[in-house]
Amino acid sequence: MMAESFGNSFTIVEVASDDAPPTKQMWLALAKPRQALTLVLAAVPEGWTAQVVPVVLTESQQRSFEELNLNPGDVYRIDPE
Repeated sequence: MMAESFGNSFTIVEVASDDAPPTKQMWLALAKPRQALTLVLAAVPEGWTAQVVPVVLTESQQRSFEELNLNPGDVYRIDPE
């Protein structure tokens, strides 16, 4: 059985806690959108929800994310600026 490729594009995922009001975080995954959801959910506390954010990255954002040297399948929490 062959493993599915993670791809080489970045996916932005927003997660929310099950608290009221919910805590929200933004995550970056070097994976296809469906895989990104699974990978990010594995990195956050149980019970949190996640959704892919449909965003087109600028060249500057793409370059800054590439500087993180993520491998396919890696996730990274984006700290609020």
